[in-house]
Amino acid sequence: MPKKILALFLLGIFVLTAGFGCKTVDKKTQAAMQPISLTYWRVFDGPDTLAPIIDAYKVIHPNISITYRKLRYEEYETELLNALAEDRGPDILSIHNTWMPKYQNKLTPMPASITMAYPVEQGSIKKEVIPQLQTVKSPSLKEIKDRFVDVVYGDVVMTDNQVYGLPLSVDTLALFYNRDLFNNAGIVEAPLYWNKEFQQNVKKLTRQDAVLGLVQSGIALGGGTNIERYSDILSILMMQNGATMMEGNRVLFHLLPQANKDNGYNPGLEALRFYIDFANPGKEVYSWNDELPNSIELFASGKLAMMFGYSYHVDTIKALAPKLNFSISKLPQIEGSPIEVNFANYWIETVSKKSKYPNEAWDFVLFATKEQQAKKYLEATGKPTALRSLVAEQRNSDEIGVFASQVLTAKSWYRGKNAQAAETAIAEMISTASENLEKIIDAINAGAAKVQQTVN
Repeated sequence: MPKKILALFLLGIFVLTAGFGCKTVDKKTQAAMQPISLTYWRVFDGPDTLAPIIDAYKVIHPNISITYRKLRYEEYETELLNALAEDRGPDILSIHNTWMPKYQNKLTPMPASITMAYPVEQGSIKKEVIPQLQTVKSPSLKEIKDRFVDVVYGDVVMTDNQVYGLPLSVDTLALFYNRDLFNNAGIVEAPLYWNKEFQQNVKKLTRQDAVLGLVQSGIALGGGTNIERYSDILSILMMQNGATMMEGNRVLFHLLPQANKDNGYNPGLEALRFYIDFANPGKEVYSWNDELPNSIELFASGKLAMMFGYSYHVDTIKALAPKLNFSISKLPQIEGSPIEVNFANYWIETVSKKSKYPNEAWDFVLFATKEQQAKKYLEATGKPTALRSLVAEQRNSDEIGVFASQVLTAKSWYRGKNAQAAETAIAEMISTASENLEKIIDAINAGAAKVQQTVN
């Protein structure tokens, strides 16, 4: 909108709210134009990242101001829950995709339609801007499914068939590899599959010393808390192998699927067995143990050939090791599988149930997650898109092409009301199975039971 039009509209707001009245604007429109202040809480992204979207929104709704607050991840959920309980929470808040069922009763679902005041230019000779009420229908469930990548629909549409939030981006798990270590080992390219060639490459890239032990690791697999996003890595191995992580509110990743009753193949169990092999000194693929530093630190030091991470890890690694020669490849798949399965990790913009202005808050969420505005966010953050319409464009990006190319096949699963407790349970499951392979069945059953406790 031209500055002159905006100025006229703002002047109209002033005249109306100052009590002078206006014959061309009815009382309902005047009420819709009263000043409104919304608060918006997120993690990771600073105010400058969202400022272009907030500024663009204020052009069409100058009576609405949005105060943005960035919180540290470590404090975010505690501060958020306390604020909501004390009625001082934000109107708009970001929720991790795995937290959505936990927060459902604290959120306002998307309304069927929203009525707002918009500036409308009138007159053919003498131009003037008159505020008018307009009612806009919200996207239908079909439109949500068509507009966003598939994982989004499953996370934002709850069991009551209502939409509880929308994302600005969707990240995916990918393979980071050290090009210098690959070159030295004579390995031409990153592995595409979890096959024998992959295992042989891990063996070539791992070096052991009789005194020092592992001095170079081929891949960060097999361990728990010292591997970045270990629970996501093990989860995707299970999912690629055919395990159902959860159905409804029931954890299933440890069970033998009904379809496999005849052959006795348990995909979740075998994925766990494959995973812990890399931390077993008796296996050829041994490349990890609990004494090693965090996988990101080891990768940045040049002593880890392959690790798994998200797009946000790129800046972390570059900050730790600016000269590290590394590349990113798609997440390996099971060779011969007719479909790809990738893993999603993202945040969803939602509206608090305690907001005094739920319609206005939802109007901003809908505005921010449309293509034109979402592109501003993606360009500022370097994150992969949640919108299907932008996937083809992002696939060609040198920086995020790999992550964006996987969003269409990305999946996720709910970890219960206490995601940290579920992560701890998975770490304990890995540790127990690694310490005594004969108890791997007991380990996976106990792990599933502990995750189930966070769901109940």
